Amino acid sequence: MRTNKIGFWSSTSLVVGNMIGSGVFLLPASLAAYGAISIIGWICASIGAILLALIFGYLGKLAPDTTGGPYAYTRLGLGRFPAYLVAWGYWISIWCTNAAIAVALVGYLEVFFPILGHNQLLSVFTGLGFIWLFTWVNSKPIKTVAFVQLITTILKVVPIMLIGFIGIAYIKMDHFTPFNLSGTSSLSAITATTTLTLFAFLGMETATIPSSSIKNAASTIKKATVFGTFITIIVYILSSIAIMGIVPPDVLVTSNAPFADAAALFWGESAKYIVAAGAVIATLGALNGWILIQGQIPMAAAQDQLFPKIFGKTNHHTSPITGIIISSILASLLMGLNYTKSLVDAFTFMMKLSTLSVLTPYVLSAISLLILIYRKEKKIPLSKTILSGVSMLFCIWVIIGCGAETVLWGFALLVLGIPFYLYLTKKSS
Repeated sequence: MRTNKIGFWSSTSLVVGNMIGSGVFLLPASLAAYGAISIIGWICASIGAILLALIFGYLGKLAPDTTGGPYAYTRLGLGRFPAYLVAWGYWISIWCTNAAIAVALVGYLEVFFPILGHNQLLSVFTGLGFIWLFTWVNSKPIKTVAFVQLITTILKVVPIMLIGFIGIAYIKMDHFTPFNLSGTSSLSAITATTTLTLFAFLGMETATIPSSSIKNAASTIKKATVFGTFITIIVYILSSIAIMGIVPPDVLVTSNAPFADAAALFWGESAKYIVAAGAVIATLGALNGWILIQGQIPMAAAQDQLFPKIFGKTNHHTSPITGIIISSILASLLMGLNYTKSLVDAFTFMMKLSTLSVLTPYVLSAISLLILIYRKEKKIPLSKTILSGVSMLFCIWVIIGCGAETVLWGFALLVLGIPFYLYLTKKSS
């Protein structure tokens, strides 16, 4: 009898594919305003990502047969209301992420179709077209989705690694001075760049979300989560240093396709198209993976009567297609509304909002790890206490780094979910 479950490499490609997407390809432009100090931000975000990956790896081992990742762990550890806040916040984060990915995708398609840089309406409809293409793909069996993810992950890592390893030889050291271009203190600049770069690591937990569809989930999830995060860190830091050293800061800050521009500088104009194609594949893979996740979280909550029943409806391929469609509608609206800003500004705003929205699930997952360990072992090892404590402090630091405007937006969206919770709990009682 054939199983519809996915294994280690497909799970790892989900982790790597969801992290290596729009973030790494447009982030160099967002970070250019801060200068070389952003490398410290990358290192801080990498440390935070490793800590969080370990937390989700342990949670996957403790509760291997659950669906919903951070939501499911919070429900097991802290109960229904905190779990609802996680599902709501994480769900918001996902469709914000998908809007940001679609914006980045259009930026790289502009290399091939320059009209996209001049025709705002065409840019919007191009991004929307890809959101809805992958909404359709995700109506198919999970093995089909995983196959698309594996292929796109392989195709996109290759050009990024080439830029990272070969580009080091073309670095100009004067591009790294002055070290801090932001005009603020070093601490403020590091906080801001850590917040921006953490967006590129969102997704380290995604192997935990469809865990009931993963073979040998107890061991596979932890291995895929940690291994996938380490691969991503190496790719990110190498390629980012190369980009900053190749492209002059004043050019980088306005670039809609930093990797392609870097390739053109040291390999010639034809290389620009090869790398841009890799970036397009990367964003396509990330969009595919995140659209998968945007259906899984609300479906898990709906099955516990914490989201409307419509989100729990599945088709004959067991895909929660209704929830995916609703989420894609919201991503489409957010993408359309933010096209009044420049591409980099729109991407940066959606990136911060997405990062903020997922931090509550991360904090509550860290707390849930300690509770679940205690229930199972009647004690909590010091190492796990330190791991959870440092992870929570890291998340709080990043929340501060998001800035007042983003925190206000995030708080408003979180509060907006409370009346829905009260209505759903009253209805189910």
